Amino acid sequence: MGDANNAPCPEWALDLEQAAAGQDAANPTQTGQNTLADVALYVFTSGTTGFPKASVISNRRYLLSSALSYRGGLKCSERDCIYLCLPLYHGTGLFLGVGAAVSTGATMFIRRKFSSTHFLSEIRESGATCFIYIGELCRYLLNTPRQPDDHRNPLTTMMGNGLRPDVWHEFKSRFGIKRIAEFYGSSEGNIAFVNMLNKDCTVGTTSIPLALVKYDVDADEIARDARGNVIKVAAGEPGLLLGKITEMTVFEGYTNAADTEKKILRNLFKEGDAWFNTGDLMKTVDVGFSLGLPHYQFVDRVGDTFRWKSENVSTNEVGEIINGHPQIDFCNVYGVEIPKADGRAGMAALVLAEGIDTLDVQSFSRFVNEHLPAYARPVFLRIQRELDTTGTFKLVKGELRKQGYDLDQVSDPVYVLKPRSDTYELLDREYAAVLRAGEAGY
Repeated sequence: MGDANNAPCPEWALDLEQAAAGQDAANPTQTGQNTLADVALYVFTSGTTGFPKASVISNRRYLLSSALSYRGGLKCSERDCIYLCLPLYHGTGLFLGVGAAVSTGATMFIRRKFSSTHFLSEIRESGATCFIYIGELCRYLLNTPRQPDDHRNPLTTMMGNGLRPDVWHEFKSRFGIKRIAEFYGSSEGNIAFVNMLNKDCTVGTTSIPLALVKYDVDADEIARDARGNVIKVAAGEPGLLLGKITEMTVFEGYTNAADTEKKILRNLFKEGDAWFNTGDLMKTVDVGFSLGLPHYQFVDRVGDTFRWKSENVSTNEVGEIINGHPQIDFCNVYGVEIPKADGRAGMAALVLAEGIDTLDVQSFSRFVNEHLPAYARPVFLRIQRELDTTGTFKLVKGELRKQGYDLDQVSDPVYVLKPRSDTYELLDREYAAVLRAGEAGY
């Protein structure tokens, strides 16, 4: 179910119930010719930092992903209803949502487009017990006006990815969620994690062989010792996640062989080994009793971590804090270059909360100074009406980085935090010329 009424099936769609009427219940004859290794479908990567690529999804991967959802995450059955508002060309919605429903007989409530204002009423109307989410959706829901009965709904379990620690506890409490099965994975990757033990603020654990290795954020490359060997990180230290490629953990790659090879690192620990480069920084976290299984937390995308004032700055961590200011609805943090300054300065594209037309610069400046160390405070602010995202709700940063604080390319208001100042001020062309000349003194 998904439409607001019982309207007949539109002309462009196929009514499966009608099509199946009178058909033989036995499997088609060609079923026996299919194998687990056969290609089931192609899923395009999100295109967060570059052009989307078609990743190959075999029957094996689709079935494993679906089983991960209905057995390890949602733990659903035919008695459950899954609320699904993500696009079905996205792996999270298609694998975890549709896959779990098809595998178990659970009902699906499919919404054409996410709506924060209709979310709770539809959960109650449909009796949905499970929710497939993307972290940004949860943040949007928290920004809706709070009602005293928000927790009175049938929803008990949710599974998805990208739920950040600054949202996790409040969302769970406000909407009465008993189980959050955060997972980590990608359409093309050979490694996945799932929070099967229902621990807070973790993507859970995995049985797949992996390595977390030191990454030089400044040079944007894997760090190596004097002998040229990669270096594994200590417990709790962020490192680049690599998934070992074996017969059991195949990297199926993309339709383009050259793109596939670019994601493989070879001969890292011994001659002949191969590893899938996820491009993500992860770290282990202490979650208490966990059957001796190490648990992990997503830190950042490699390209989204930058170095400033000799310190590594995580865009996600800075963004989580800025989102705590009452005037901010959402923000997108990225690094930009300043001539004659080492590293990249932080810049934050901000969307103001509903009903707020102008940023209270004094209040925001005090908030940033109080909650962020000097090196992590964004040097530039850009006020936008809305943030650009991919079709799967991931923030797009490529164009923002290119435009930076160039007033010839940016029509939005831009603020700057000058050296030795604790208050943001509007960036004018006079000071922009000082920045271009490398004379600002950062």
